[in-house]
Amino acid sequence: MGIKPSYIKTLGNELVAKQRDNFSNNFEENKQQLGTSAVIGSKRVRNRVAGYITRKINTKRRS
Repeated sequence: MGIKPSYIKTLGNELVAKQRDNFSNNFEENKQQLGTSAVIGSKRVRNRVAGYITRKINTKRRS
């Protein structure tokens, strides 16, 4: 897929650290949660952050 920009990683890591219980391993649920918990102006950035959070949670569960 490619390398994620640092602003995506930073934002995703901050949100997971503060609101870990609000996010799941489902992309669609995370997308909806980001709409309510964070102010992100761009739909593309919101989707990229939701994807990063989903991937991060899924890799933690597998380990």
